[in-house]
Amino acid sequence: MNKRLYIQDVAARDGFQIEASFVPTEDKIALIDRLSNTGLAKIEVTSFTSPKAIPNLRDAEEVMRGIARVPGVEYTVLVPNVRGCERALSCEVDEINLVMSASDTHGLANLRMTPEQSLAQFAEIIEVTRGSGVFINASLSTTFGCPFEGEVPEARVHELTERLLAIGVQGVTLCDTTGMADPAQVERICRESLRRWPEAVFTAHFHNTRGMGLANALAALNAGIDRFDASLGGLGGCPYAPGASGNICTEDLVHMFQRMGLETGVNLDALLEAAATLPELIGHDVPGAILKAGKSDRRYPKPKWMSEGNA
Repeated sequence: MNKRLYIQDVAARDGFQIEASFVPTEDKIALIDRLSNTGLAKIEVTSFTSPKAIPNLRDAEEVMRGIARVPGVEYTVLVPNVRGCERALSCEVDEINLVMSASDTHGLANLRMTPEQSLAQFAEIIEVTRGSGVFINASLSTTFGCPFEGEVPEARVHELTERLLAIGVQGVTLCDTTGMADPAQVERICRESLRRWPEAVFTAHFHNTRGMGLANALAALNAGIDRFDASLGGLGGCPYAPGASGNICTEDLVHMFQRMGLETGVNLDALLEAAATLPELIGHDVPGAILKAGKSDRRYPKPKWMSEGNA
């Protein structure tokens, strides 16, 4: 396998949204600018939601307008409604990401909308974007399981994907919102999605809640997925999804793919340098493994007694 993989970092939105304290606007901009120069394919910058709903992202316009965009990097934002879409378009974003749930209960808990209501609202948002050239992506939460309802029927996932594409959505992100997926399920759903809609752009989005995040990413890769969401340092989690922990860690994912000889386009050392700034920025440690252990080619000096014994 030698195809290019696309790594899409979501720390500035999915990560910062649930932090206990507000990350200053200038610090968000500095981190995104740093990430822009690591070779990432896409960066999710912020969410144009109500400041009352997510106070940590109340500076959406300032951040989006303040970053230094790098050619070849796509800048996406989460958009919850028509007003949010209008705000995003005024900032000339490359992509808007719409979010809905495959589960009625999670949709009501997270968005106060059923999937049917979300689809109706998406149609209105897409109408507002006509002529803008902005790419329309939809993230389908609880694709692999709902923390309230349990199993989500795979037929339901495929039905909603079909309906999303029918109303003008161009890309679909299959989301394991609370880390309920297993590799066999991931490979099955991803493979079938790619088979049914070969022209659509599919992304895999995993959380590491139960320690299976990278295993699930590998299963998605084996199914043919080439776009992956991940979060610097392993930050993130849905504030309305009980039990959700951070997203899979961007630098851990890149390290795994590069060890496998796969092309990500990412400078892992630059990514690790960016991840190293997070603990001071957010005031606590981060879950990422490679930041702590170092890359697998890291070497240590032999114990002194071994050297002395050879003297």
